[in-house]
Order: sequence, then C-alpha cells, then structure tokens
Amino acid sequence: MKRNTWQRQAVREALDTSQGFVSAQHLYAGLRESGSPIGLATVYRALADLAVEGEADSLQSTEGESLYRACSTQEHHHHLICRNCGTTVEIEADAVEQWAASTAARHGFTEPRHIVDIFGLCAACSAGARGA
Repeated sequence: MKRNTWQRQAVREALDTSQGFVSAQHLYAGLRESGSPIGLATVYRALADLAVEGEADSLQSTEGESLYRACSTQEHHHHLICRNCGTTVEIEADAVEQWAASTAARHGFTEPRHIVDIFGLCAACSAGARGA
C-alpha cells in the first residue's frame, strides 16, 4: 500500500465525486480548475495505484484511453457501460468466470485473470436515439 499523500487523497476525492468512468486528463482538468497545484503525471500515477489496490476500476475506452472510476466493491466484477453517457452498472457474470477458467485449463494455463466489460447504450440513451 502506498503512502497516503495529499495528492493521492485529492485524486481519490475527485474520483469519488465523478460520474461514471473518467480519463486522467478529465480528472486533472477538474482538479486544476478547483485550484489544485497537482501535476498531470501525479494524477496518472495515483489513478494507476488506486486501480492496482482495488480502490478504482480501470478500463480501456473504445478509443484506447484508460478510464477510471471509484470502485464500489473490491471483489472481482464486470461492467455494463453506456457508450453515450458513461452510465455504468456493476454486474456478476458467473458464466464468464467458468468460461475463463475452463478455457485457460484447456490450454494448460493456470491462474487465469481476465477483464470483461460490455459496452452498449443504456435505456435512457436508447430511448433518446429512437426519439431523435
């Protein structure tokens, strides 16, 4: 566990108040706007550390950028993520867990780890798309 510096605490608090997944750049801009002298590299490091420690979820956007959000559980889980508004729902996916373990074993791999996130449109964005 890393030392809890003021910079790390500022990033954690900013992440806690963010809606959905956000980029390091977005978080950095918000911190700077509120008067924080924190550096961008520090924001990236703090987010990466929080993700490793299970305090933040991390995923790759469809554009390849890392996005983060405060994690509501430190247990392994998956997400449904709206491509339009970023609404995120944590889901359990027992079938995915079984598939990952059996696929790894079939190929002689041990200790399998995986990331599964499902991107789509949430109900509100779907309704808006149909109404447009």
